[in-house]
Amino acid sequence: MKGDLSMMQEFVKWFENLTIGDVPSVGGKNASLGEMIRNLGSKGVHVPSGFAITAYAYKYMIEKAGIDVKIKEILKDLNTHDVTDLAARGQKIRTLIKNTPIPPELEEDIRRHYREMEFRYGENVDVAVRSSATAEDLPDASFAGQQETYLNVRGEDALIEKVRDCFASLFTNRAISYRVDKGFDHFSVYLSVGVQKMVRSDLACSGVMFSIDTESGFTNAVYITGAYGLGENVVQGTVNPDQFYVFKPTLMKGFKPILEKKLGSKEKRLVYGATGTKQTKVSPEDKAKFVIDDDELLTLARWACIIEDHYKKPMDIEWAKDGQTKELFIVQARPETVHSQKDQATMKTYVLDEKGKLLAQGEAVGSKIGQGAVNVIEDAKDISQFKKGQVLVTDMTDPDWEPIMKIAGAIVTNRGGRTCHAAIISRELGIPCVIGTGSGTSVITNGSHITVDCSEGSGRIYEGLLKY
Repeated sequence: MKGDLSMMQEFVKWFENLTIGDVPSVGGKNASLGEMIRNLGSKGVHVPSGFAITAYAYKYMIEKAGIDVKIKEILKDLNTHDVTDLAARGQKIRTLIKNTPIPPELEEDIRRHYREMEFRYGENVDVAVRSSATAEDLPDASFAGQQETYLNVRGEDALIEKVRDCFASLFTNRAISYRVDKGFDHFSVYLSVGVQKMVRSDLACSGVMFSIDTESGFTNAVYITGAYGLGENVVQGTVNPDQFYVFKPTLMKGFKPILEKKLGSKEKRLVYGATGTKQTKVSPEDKAKFVIDDDELLTLARWACIIEDHYKKPMDIEWAKDGQTKELFIVQARPETVHSQKDQATMKTYVLDEKGKLLAQGEAVGSKIGQGAVNVIEDAKDISQFKKGQVLVTDMTDPDWEPIMKIAGAIVTNRGGRTCHAAIISRELGIPCVIGTGSGTSVITNGSHITVDCSEGSGRIYEGLLKY
C-alpha cells in the first residue's frame, strides 16, 4: 500500500485542528468540518464538534495485520459487471477486515478521545460515526453514500465496533465497482472515520441544501429540502421532503426573498431506537406543516451563501435542527459535483416529438429523454437480473444499486426528493430519472416499453417508445 501519508503519523485528530489542507489524511468530509469550525464559527455557522481517525490509522491497521496482500489476492481479475462475483468477493474482504483486531495502541487512542467527548457532553455521549474515503470528493467523483454512516452510537465498545465496520466499508460492492470504473487504484484510496456529536434532529428535522439549483445549475438560488427526524431519510430518498428556494442576491442585502415553498408528503420520521435508529410514522397534522419556519429557512440559506463564499464553489450541504435546544447546525459540506464541472457554453436540448398515454409523473432529474424495456426491481438481491439499456423502475434506489444505475436507459422511483441518492447519482451519470412518482412500481408493467421524459421541467412517463 503506497500513498503519501507521511505528513501525518497521528491516529486521531480533533476537528478543531483540521483544515481543508488535511484532505489526504482525513478525507473530504472531516477536513471540511474542521475548516468550517475554524473559519465560519465566527460568522455564526454552527458545526458540531468531534474527531477524525486518520487514513494513517487505517493503513497502519491493514499493514500491521498483513491483510493488504490477501485483499489484492481476492480482487485479482475481477469483472465488476459480473454482479454476483463482485458481491462474493466484496463480502470476503469485508469479513476479513471486520475480523481483524484493531492494534491496541490505536484502539486506546480512539477510546481516549471518546472519553474526552464524554467529559464535554456527558457519559455515553451519542455520536455519529461516518466514513470518509481519502480519494473522496476528488473533483470529478462524489462517492455519494459509498461508505457507511452509523447514527446514535453510544459507549466505547460500540464505537470501536463501528470504526471497524467503517474500515470494511471501503470495500462495499458499490465502492469497489465505482473505483474500477473511475480508474482509481484500490490501494491509493484510504479510509478515515469521523466521530461527531449527534444533533438531536430525531426530535426536530433535517435535510440537504445546495448553494445552486440542482437541475438548471442556476447560481442565484439556494435549494433546500427538509423532512422530520434524522437526515438519512432525505439523503437516501426514503421520504418526499419539503422543498424551498431562496434568491441569493437580495438575501445577502438583508431582504427575505423566499421564491418557492413546496410541501412534501414526509411519510416517515427516522428517530433514535434503543440503539441505532428506527422509522416511525408522521401524523397528518405534521405532514401538513413545513418542517422549518421562514426565519430558519433564511438562516440556512445565508449559511449556504457563507459556506459557498468561503470555498469559492457551489456546495452540497447537510443541515440538522436540534429538537432539545432548537438550534440549527451544519453537519456536512462538500463541493457540488455536476454543474460546477459542466461547460456552461454548450447546451443539449431534448424535445419529445409525439405524445403517448401518460402512466405516471414526478420530479425530473436532468433534462434528457430516455426509453427502453421496463425492469421493475423491488429488492437489491435481484439487481443481477438487470440488463443494459433497460429502464429501472423501483420504490427507491440505494447506493448498492450503483452498478446497475450506470447501465440503465432511465430510472423511475416511487419515493425520494431531488437531493436523494438516486437523484445525485443519475445527475452525475447523465441518465434521465423521475423520482417521487408515488406509484411507479404499481402502474408501470414489468417488461413493457416506456419513454421517460425530463425535458419539460417535470418528469413524465409515457407508454411506448415515443419519437424524440
